[in-house]
Amino acid sequence: MKKNAQLYIKPLSKTVGEQIINADNSSVLELSKESIVNLFRARGLLLFRGFEADVETFTKFSNELSTNFMDYTGGVFKRKVINGNSTLLSVNDFKDEVKLHGEMYYQKNIPLMLWFFCANPPSQDGATIVCDGKLFFDKLSDLLKDLFSRKKLKYRRHLERDAWRERYKTDELDVVEQICKNNDTHLQINEDETIDICYIYPAIHPSRTGEAMIFINSLLPAMAISPDVVSFDDGTNIDDTIMSELNEIAEKITVEIYWQKGDILMVDNTRIMHGRRAFADDKRDLYIRLCSPAFSY
Repeated sequence: MKKNAQLYIKPLSKTVGEQIINADNSSVLELSKESIVNLFRARGLLLFRGFEADVETFTKFSNELSTNFMDYTGGVFKRKVINGNSTLLSVNDFKDEVKLHGEMYYQKNIPLMLWFFCANPPSQDGATIVCDGKLFFDKLSDLLKDLFSRKKLKYRRHLERDAWRERYKTDELDVVEQICKNNDTHLQINEDETIDICYIYPAIHPSRTGEAMIFINSLLPAMAISPDVVSFDDGTNIDDTIMSELNEIAEKITVEIYWQKGDILMVDNTRIMHGRRAFADDKRDLYIRLCSPAFSY
């Protein structure tokens, strides 16, 4: 096996990410890890294309660059475990559009890094969408920048017993209580063993270096799917004017990734928002891993 194969790089778009292309029949495992890390630190999103990776290779490659792999405890979507590995998951089980968001930004403990793998691309539609949260913040009007600097977002849910058992992967309310405590989530346990949860978090965050502000959160999909679950922290509603501006910005800066079999995507979940277009193809098969970088970042 060759060591430290050369990286053949071209921009994914003008605004976000880089593609690393297999131009000399290398394995993705042969690429220089130091070069990958440096490029990821600078760009926040890397697409590895043409390496004909399979699930085993994807798992090994992501293991080499990551740590603190998470299962999906506390997650709002349904995901299937792949190959018995609780940290290797299907993306979700429905085909509708998912608007741009940061992964699991409705709780304190988020994965700092994401990996995606294309086991089988859709025949059409179903592109993954991404954008740079720094660019999103820069595009906000001064009014919204001021608003989001003063007000945080409040995420709240009422969960029936079956729903919280599935979400938190437990039958025990004391386990749910500890998970919520660890995530700074207010928990109310009701007499009928339903629960109410509430988590308050900002829509904008300083970058990891502190040099810029980033717009990254779960606001856009929450308002599109279940608008009653999110408001400002003072209880006021997030009105249509605000959402109209946000959705307009999102569409202007969204970059679409049309998957090819074996593609691997490496994402900085503190900076890059992602989502996907709707699709109809039952054969679309993408996997995700939630983790932290195994390098200083």
